[in-house]
Amino acid sequence: MKNLIPLSDMTVAEKLLALEEIWSDLQQVPEQIPSPSWHADMLRAREARVADGTSHYSDWTEAKARLQKNTE
Repeated sequence: MKNLIPLSDMTVAEKLLALEEIWSDLQQVPEQIPSPSWHADMLRAREARVADGTSHYSDWTEAKARLQKNTE
């Protein structure tokens, strides 16, 4: 398939908007999006760290606040 999107003519903002629209469309069919095998490996490793106490889960509000604080 030939690229029909005029990327070289688009601003960064337009490209980001196009990405958001594509991602929104892809979210309608998550079962059709393959997940690489390393994703499962990474999830198991992270679950193991939570189980042994070296990591913990944060709710999104807490995580977002922590990320914003780290970028200031």
